[in-house]
Amino acid sequence: MPQHIVLSNITREYVANLAQSEKRIDGRAFDQYRNIRLKVGHITKAEGSAEVWLGHTRVLAGIKLKPGVPYPDTPDAGTLTTSAELNPLAAPDFEAGPPQPEGIELARVVDRGVRESGLIDFKKLCVTPGEKIWTVFLDLHILDYDGNLFDACSIAALAATLSAKVPNKQYEVAEEDVPIPLTTRDPPISCTSVKIGDRILLDPGLDEDLVMDARLTVACDLEGNIRAMQKGGSGSFSVPEVKTIIRVSQSAGALIRGLIKDAVKNGEATLG
Repeated sequence: MPQHIVLSNITREYVANLAQSEKRIDGRAFDQYRNIRLKVGHITKAEGSAEVWLGHTRVLAGIKLKPGVPYPDTPDAGTLTTSAELNPLAAPDFEAGPPQPEGIELARVVDRGVRESGLIDFKKLCVTPGEKIWTVFLDLHILDYDGNLFDACSIAALAATLSAKVPNKQYEVAEEDVPIPLTTRDPPISCTSVKIGDRILLDPGLDEDLVMDARLTVACDLEGNIRAMQKGGSGSFSVPEVKTIIRVSQSAGALIRGLIKDAVKNGEATLG
């Protein structure tokens, strides 16, 4: 994420030296997430919503479903549009106005994770083939940036989607104004690790995000199979390092999956 936030050389050296000493600035283990709090369904005007606190990183996701017309090549399927807004209050270099490159990247990664994982059954969002569908609008609002926006946005997006309901009354396909749950499947969970020197750290905080040489996000499904990978940064990973990241992502992903399920069921859940 943003690499142009000013970070002093002293801080950079301090974070890098800590990593080489098997330590982190907040005292966590290298394979440990910060505390996560997830709250679902508290935005009444949205069809689905979730707010996540990943450490001090805070993201709000909202789902709106609106009537639409299908694309010619998919006449019997609904559509998805994802956007990410970097609130100027969240970080010094987030600016109001047109989408920033970081926001575009976030939206694309989250969109691809939802779309290609088959999380939403888009066929179920077709009302009349070739004429009427539901369009899913997934909006991400970055409220506070303290590192690892990829995982925070993914968790918020998944929880909002899994809790969303279709307002069928708008299309008069239901006699009563009773929304029905969006048809979904168990999603892959994305976990992000960064490389600082020759050390691999899960869930980078802000300083670690800014110091990192390379970043790798791995999404695993319920069985632990890899469903997606996203690499960032100018550095590289060795094969053993990638294998380590995959193992850590599989383990951490199982915990986050449980967190999301608990929050969707109970309205709120915490991890850590």
